[in-house]
Amino acid sequence: MIDLVIDQRRKDLGGFEVGRVLPFATHRMVGPFIFFDHMGPVDFAPGIPRSVDVRPHPHIGLSTITYLFAGEIMHRDSVGSEQPIRPGEVNWMTAGRGITHSERFEEARRSGGHMDGIQAWVALPVEDEESDPAFAHHDATELPVIESPGARMRLIAGSAWDVTAPVTTHSPMAYAHCTLEAGARLTIPVEYPERAIYVASGVVEIDHQRFEAGRMIVLSPRVVAGITALSPAVLMLLAGEPVGERFIEWNFVSSSRERIQQAKADWAAGRMKLPDLDREEWIPLPPEPAPPNPMS
Repeated sequence: MIDLVIDQRRKDLGGFEVGRVLPFATHRMVGPFIFFDHMGPVDFAPGIPRSVDVRPHPHIGLSTITYLFAGEIMHRDSVGSEQPIRPGEVNWMTAGRGITHSERFEEARRSGGHMDGIQAWVALPVEDEESDPAFAHHDATELPVIESPGARMRLIAGSAWDVTAPVTTHSPMAYAHCTLEAGARLTIPVEYPERAIYVASGVVEIDHQRFEAGRMIVLSPRVVAGITALSPAVLMLLAGEPVGERFIEWNFVSSSRERIQQAKADWAAGRMKLPDLDREEWIPLPPEPAPPNPMS
């Protein structure tokens, strides 16, 4: 029933930490999901510096999905969007042939507060990698909610449990926020060949094994999987059809290494449009890693 367990790796982004789960060395993707960060949880004091913000930066070949349990982030991008995201809502940004955006903690700067959420990236199918960039926002009231005894599932994107979310996706998938009371049991849909559960908080049992927060459990294909909450728990379901091998470097995802090199050159040369409402600063292209020293 369980193929792999991935522990988050904590990374400091210059003001707060994330728990990085995907990509993982031996399991880079789950369906189309190629990147998965647990942002926080963190308590911000009022007046946090702007260095905590994620300054404008580029993407190609993917969609980003920002989903919060607590807090607020202001999104601005190069297709003209300016949209705060709050708990239970979805910001779905499709990079396609190229988009730039920023994520700023403006509400926390004013008032402080708790921030906790997930950012995931979904690789686009080859035929959509060069599509026009786009952005969509969906309020919590637009997303389907499925309830069973002690369990509540909000479907963020895709189809599962006989319902479909309104978010436009490019390949078969399911992405859901699941809240379980202690003792509740949840059955994971089997229609997708690749599935994983991320434990955001609490403790659960799967296949007679205990899993605590910060772990992703990759499930065997097509096997019925049941989860029992040993405490109140918050889970994220990732599932979908694979889209094929992808390369990932910095913020770029593509089926072609050459396309990534072109995107890097475009960003370094200033050929990618900055967000309309956030143009004064940006994240520079990271330096190329040094080649290994054969004498070391």
